[in-house]
Amino acid sequence: MDDASPFPGPTLPVLDLPALHANHSGCWLRMRGGATNAVGKGEAIVTAADTPLLILNAPLVASRLGYPDLSGLDLLELYAFVHPARFVVPTPKGLAQALGLAQPTGDADVPLLLQQAAAALLAHCGAPDWAEREGAWTALQGLAKLRWAWAPVLATAIEKPARAERWLFSRLPEWEETAERPQPAQVDLLQADVLSQLDHITGHGSESRPGQQDYAARAAHIFAPRTARGAPHMLLAEAGTGTGKTLGYLAPASLWAHASGGTVWVSTYTKALQRQLRREARRVWSDSNRVVVRKGRENYLCLLNLEDALQGGFGGRAAILAQLVARWAAYTQDGDMIGGDLPGWLGTLFRQRGITSLTDRRGECVYAGCPHYRKCFIERSARASAEADLVIANHALVMVNAARGKDVALRPTRIVFDEGHHVFEAADSTFSADLTGAEAIELRRWVIGPEKGSKGRRRGLSARLADVASYDEAGARAIAAAREAAEALPGDGWLQRVVEGEPSGEIEQLLAAVRATTFARDESGGQEAGYGVETEAASLDGPFIEAALAAGEALAALRKPLIQLGLRLEAIMDEPPDWLDGQGRARIEGARSSLTWRVDLIAAWEALLARLSGPVDPGFVDWLAVDRADGREYDMGLHRRWVDPMQPFAATVLNGAHGVMMTSATLRDRAGDADWDQSWEGAVARSGAQHIEVTPEVAAFESPFDYANQAEVLIVTDIPRGDIPALAGAYGQLIEASGGGALGLFTAIRRLRAVHGRIADRMARNGLPLYAQHVDPIDTGTLVDIFRDDPHASLLGTDALRDGVDVPGDSLRLVIMEQVPWPKPSILHRARRLAHPQGGQAHDDRIIRARLAQAFGRLIRGRGDRGHFVVLSAAFPSRLLTAFPAGTPVVRCTLAEALQRLRAHASGGTSPLSQAESSAQSRNDCQNG
Repeated sequence: MDDASPFPGPTLPVLDLPALHANHSGCWLRMRGGATNAVGKGEAIVTAADTPLLILNAPLVASRLGYPDLSGLDLLELYAFVHPARFVVPTPKGLAQALGLAQPTGDADVPLLLQQAAAALLAHCGAPDWAEREGAWTALQGLAKLRWAWAPVLATAIEKPARAERWLFSRLPEWEETAERPQPAQVDLLQADVLSQLDHITGHGSESRPGQQDYAARAAHIFAPRTARGAPHMLLAEAGTGTGKTLGYLAPASLWAHASGGTVWVSTYTKALQRQLRREARRVWSDSNRVVVRKGRENYLCLLNLEDALQGGFGGRAAILAQLVARWAAYTQDGDMIGGDLPGWLGTLFRQRGITSLTDRRGECVYAGCPHYRKCFIERSARASAEADLVIANHALVMVNAARGKDVALRPTRIVFDEGHHVFEAADSTFSADLTGAEAIELRRWVIGPEKGSKGRRRGLSARLADVASYDEAGARAIAAAREAAEALPGDGWLQRVVEGEPSGEIEQLLAAVRATTFARDESGGQEAGYGVETEAASLDGPFIEAALAAGEALAALRKPLIQLGLRLEAIMDEPPDWLDGQGRARIEGARSSLTWRVDLIAAWEALLARLSGPVDPGFVDWLAVDRADGREYDMGLHRRWVDPMQPFAATVLNGAHGVMMTSATLRDRAGDADWDQSWEGAVARSGAQHIEVTPEVAAFESPFDYANQAEVLIVTDIPRGDIPALAGAYGQLIEASGGGALGLFTAIRRLRAVHGRIADRMARNGLPLYAQHVDPIDTGTLVDIFRDDPHASLLGTDALRDGVDVPGDSLRLVIMEQVPWPKPSILHRARRLAHPQGGQAHDDRIIRARLAQAFGRLIRGRGDRGHFVVLSAAFPSRLLTAFPAGTPVVRCTLAEALQRLRAHASGGTSPLSQAESSAQSRNDCQNG
C-alpha cells in the first residue's frame, strides 16, 4: 500500500497493484509496496506476462514495448465502465485532469498516478453521488462471467442494489410520433433584426467585428422567399479564419427558423466542426431539443445488434466491449458511436471492428419489425430533425437525403454548406458507381441473408418480409426470384477464388477479367507494389466485353424481381390488409426505401457495364482497378465518376432548395494575376449553380488576424527530395527547435512511418512526445485531443489533418509539410485536368493552392496565436505563394536558417531578418514567379 495515496477507506488495497508506464523513451515499473524504477523493455514484458499490471491504453503501451500480446488492468476500460459517455484525454495528464489528481511531473511519476487513479475510480463507485450507478452491478455480473480483468476488483467496490436493476432496453426512453409539420412561412429578414440577433448571441458589449456583421447581413439573403421554381437564392461567402462565420450564419438562421417555423440544415465535412457547431448552437438556442445532430445510419448504435452481442453473438474481448457499450448506451446523448460521446479510444482497445459491428452498415434494418424500434437512436434522430430548428449534418447525408429522402416534405430546403470547399469532393463520392467485389458481396448478403457457417444477426429479404410473403403470392415469388438471381453475386471466399483463377458466377468472372486486364496494362514495373493499380475502361478485348455483358444480364435478372417486389409493397400500402398496423406500415415503408436504393445501385452498375461495349460518354470517367494495401489485394472492380459531380448535385440538392449558402476560408483560387471576378470563376463552377442557370451572389471577408506579425512561411531549400534520412533529420530538428507543438503533414503514409520510426525515440528522450496516424493504435479524433492537450506534443498525419483540425493556442505553433502537396496522378485526375478551361496546370495549381491554404489555416486560430509554416521543398513554385494570406512573410532559406528563426521565436526573441526584409523577399518571390 502506498503511503502517498490521498484516498483513505476500503479501496486502499487497490492502490497496491503494480503499475507500468512505457513510451518511446523508456519504461517505468512500480511493484507492490515498492518504489518506481526505470526498467528495460525485456523486464517490463516479462513482468507483464507474469503479473496483471495497471496500464493506461494497452494497445499503445504494447506498441511501445513491441509486445502485441500485452494484457492487464487498463485504466481506460475502468473509466469507460465507471464514467460512460464522459470525455477524457487518454493520457496520464488527461486522466489526472478528469479525476482531479495532481498531474505527473515526469514519466517516473506516472505509475503512482495510475494507482491513485484506480483508487479514485473505485472510490467513486461507492460514493452516493455516482451519477452512472444504475445498471453497473448488473453489467458487472455479465463482465465477471466473461472474466474481465477488472471484475474482481470492482466486485469489492460495487454493492448489490436492494432492488433488481432495470435492463438497458427497458430503461431507454421511447420516441413519440408527432403531427406533420406545416411548410415554413414566407419570411423576409430585416438587416437590423439580423444584426441585433448577432449582438445578442455574441454577447452584448462584446468586441465589435464589422466583418462578422457584414457576413451575417449577406447570409440573410438565402432565407428570402424563392421567386422561381428550381432557382434557389445562392450565396458563396469566403470568410477568412477568425471572421466568426459560425455565429455569423446562425444569427439569420435562428431568426428565420423562429419566424417561419421551418428547419435550417448546416452541413459540414468534418466531425470536428459538427462538435463545434453543437457547442456554438447552445448560445443561440436555450432549448437543446431545437438542435439536432443528424448522421447516417452507420454512425449510430443498433440496439438489435447490441442485444445480439450481449446474448452470445460476440465472444472473447468483443463480448467485453459489448458490455461496456451497453453501459454507454444508457447514458449517451444520442447514440452516435462515430464522433459522438462514445470515447474514440474505446474501439481501439478492443479493435475497431467491434464498434462497426454494432452499427447498421448493411442497410438491414427491419424498422418496426425490431423489438427496439420505439427506442431506436436512429429513428429518434430522424424524428427530432423533423421538428428541429437547426439540423447539423454532413455533406454526404444532405446529398443522400435530398436524393433518396423518403418524405419529400422533410428534405432540406435551406442549407448552409460550411467547409464548402469540400462539397465537390463529397458530391464526387456520393454520386459515384463502384461495381467491386466488396460492394457486390454486401448486396448478396442483403438479399440472401445468412449462408452456411455464417454467424450474426444478418437477415435476408425472406426473413425481413416474411409476413408479406405469406400474405401476397406475387410478392413471395418476387422474393424467391431475387434470392435465386443473387446467387450470381460474389459469395464468401470470392477474393481467393478470383486470385487463384477459379471464379464462380458471372460477377466473379468479371472481377477476374478486371484483375487480369489491370495487371496486364500495369506500367509501374512493380515500383508501387504496395498500392493499387488502375487502367482505363477502354479498348477492352472481346472476352472482357463478353464477361461484362454476362454480368450485366445477371444484374438485370436481379433488378427486375426487386422492382416487382417494390410494386407489390406499394400495392399493399395502397390497400392495406387488416393485420397491417402502424408499425407494419413503417416497416414496409423502410423496405421500400431500401429496395429503391438497391434498384438504383444495380441500374448504375448496369449502365457502367453497358458503356464498355459502346461509345465513350464524355460526362463520365470509367476505369478498372485492383486495390491493395501493404502489398495485399483486398478488392477490385469497375469505377465510374462524373467529370463534374456538381451536375447531379445541382439536380438533386440545388433544384429543390430555396436557399443555399456555401462558405469556407478557401472557396476561391487565389491565383496571383486573377481579378475579383476571375478569382470567383472556379468557386462558382464548383458550386453547381451553372447547371440550374442561377447566378449566385459572392462575397469575401478577410481574416482579422495580423498575419504579418503572427505567422511566417519558411521554404526550406536544402532538403533533397526522396532523401528519407535528411527528411527525418529536418523534422526532428524543427520539432526540437520549436519545443514541440508541431503538426507534420505528409502526402505518403510510407514516408510518415519512416520519419516517425527514425525520430520518435529521440523526441521522447527530449520530453517531446510524438504521435502519428497510421502508426499509433489511436483513432484520429483522439490523436488530435492528445495533441491539443499537451503543448510539448507533436503529431504527424496525412490529409485528414490538413483541415477540420482546430487547435488554437500554444499547442500548435509549427506546421511542417514534407513537400508541395501535388495531386496524385490518376485516371480521374487526368480527365479533370483535360476538362479544365485554363488547362492542366491551372487545374493542378488550384488544388495545390487550396491544400496549402487549408494547411496554413491550422496555424493561426486566434488573435494571440503565433507560429511558423514550413515547407521542405527546394523547388516550391513561386506562383503558389498566393495561397497564403496577404501580408504573410515568406522566406526561402536553408534548414539552419529556419532552425535559427524557430529558436528565436521559441525563446521569445525576434527573427534574424527584419519584417521589412521578410516582406520584401515575399514580394520578390511572387513577382519572380
